[in-house]
Amino acid sequence: MQQTVTMPKINPKSDEVIFGIWTKNIGDSIAAGEVLFEVETDKVVSEVESNFNGVLVETFVKENDAVQTGESIAIIDIL
Repeated sequence: MQQTVTMPKINPKSDEVIFGIWTKNIGDSIAAGEVLFEVETDKVVSEVESNFNGVLVETFVKENDAVQTGESIAIIDIL
């Protein structure tokens, strides 16, 4: 089964963040609670953890992309 990863609400004052980096590559295993990516707001860099155990199979955003809260950013094959 696959699960879509969406951008969580990071900044209470804005629905947009700048995507930082993926900490996992396509094909890498990921555990729930493990850092999956980083985002930047106007004040901080935040690490975002996975909610799922699985394998990262596809990403839709890259470094420095502007991303909206709720936007689909990746697919994880659930284990």
